[in-house]
Amino acid sequence: TNHEEADITEMENFRSSLTDMYTGEKIKITPLSFIIKALVASLKKFPSFNSSIDEIETGKMTFKKYFHIGIAVDTPNGLMVPKIRNADNKKISLLSKELKEVSELCRNLKIDKKELFGGSMTITSLGGIGGSFFTPIINFPEVAILGIGKSQKKQIFINGKFQTRTMLPISLSYDHRII
Repeated sequence: TNHEEADITEMENFRSSLTDMYTGEKIKITPLSFIIKALVASLKKFPSFNSSIDEIETGKMTFKKYFHIGIAVDTPNGLMVPKIRNADNKKISLLSKELKEVSELCRNLKIDKKELFGGSMTITSLGGIGGSFFTPIINFPEVAILGIGKSQKKQIFINGKFQTRTMLPISLSYDHRII
């Protein structure tokens, strides 16, 4: 597992500026929607992360051409990982809507079982309960998982002076036999 912090200051400023052009109401889009888009871009750049191990003993691996991002959802009945399918073809607003829908379906045990299989890579988040870095467990047969902690404002030294930035702790676990 590698641990790092991502500077999401500009993303958060953009998110807080979103308003409906007709009503002027604030639009709420979860940071996870933006993280999904960033993850898809990374999977395209580093395709070994978008693979799965089918039979490690025989060396059988599958490199995927699709981008179905698993989202770990904590439910009263345990952790479920539904997929946001074809995330590469969806706008951030649609990703945000789908995240809410699949989370509700999981919590109410209404999710179709097929939605729990066939993922590219999974994102798990501690943001709601707090905490920073952790070691997320890879969702087999996937080969990596991205853990997201709770963002915090921090003083960061940039260009010779301290600036307040919003920093997001991220933890990336991966199978180094593949990656």
